[in-house]
Amino acid sequence: MRLMFDAFWRAVIYCVHPRVVGLSLLPLILMVLLSFALGYFFWEPAVNGVAIWFESFELLQAFLSWLERIGLGSLRTVFAPLVVLALATPAIVLLCLLLVSVFMTPAMVELVGQRRFPLLKRLHGGSWWGSLAWSLASTLLAFVALVISMPLWLVPPLVLVLPPLIWGWLTYRVFAFDSLADHASADERHELVRRHRGTLLVMGVLSGYLGAAPSLLWASGAMFIALAPLLVPIAIWVYTLVFAFASLWFAHFCLAALQAMRASQAPAASGEVVDVNATPVPSPAPQALSGADSSAGPAGPNTP
Repeated sequence: MRLMFDAFWRAVIYCVHPRVVGLSLLPLILMVLLSFALGYFFWEPAVNGVAIWFESFELLQAFLSWLERIGLGSLRTVFAPLVVLALATPAIVLLCLLLVSVFMTPAMVELVGQRRFPLLKRLHGGSWWGSLAWSLASTLLAFVALVISMPLWLVPPLVLVLPPLIWGWLTYRVFAFDSLADHASADERHELVRRHRGTLLVMGVLSGYLGAAPSLLWASGAMFIALAPLLVPIAIWVYTLVFAFASLWFAHFCLAALQAMRASQAPAASGEVVDVNATPVPSPAPQALSGADSSAGPAGPNTP
């Protein structure tokens, strides 16, 4: 836990580093352009399609009619846009995390490595392409889990639990791999994740809850739905900053844990192995003095 909190406050400080701020602009610009393009071409058809789909549910229509009778008829107009935003939010979050992983994390791990761990040996247990493949596969699994769990979001407590848990699992999978890809070997990465799996998962879930915060805007009323064209870029910016912070958090934690693991293994690796059952080899005897035997007495006179 001490290592986790130490990495936390270091990541907070690094978030205001000019290099990190500059790196966050590219994912932000790409996501804003993509969201505006998709909104321009698909927003109205998606809202109309959801509204027509809702008309086939008599229970929902009765609920909306009841809202009109008690003076909340304006909610009918925002119900379909709210559903479209709720369905689009997971895709936005996953894309933000993927872009941060691809465009920001390698540079931020390099920054942390240069400033805090300049002597930490790099064993290059992972490559950029391997990291991309790992991130894409993990993102696909998280997307499938989100789609499967969507019906459970209608249960009020679960909508506050399931999405952050899935995003947290994805954050842990992606950033733990990326943080160790350059410095650790494959075996070291597997061993480090095995040792700290619980802590890494907690860090991912906490990051997932931070990433879920902008989604609360859509549940705050009709005014925020009307301001969606303005609030969506702000939400994307918040998502980008949250995942940039999470990437720095994992980088500080994983590199510090790797350094500690190598330090603990160094004495055992450098110690000399002694076989106690081996037969000792006697040292060579000193060279005898010339012309004399140290064990013999003086020679007697010759006998005729």
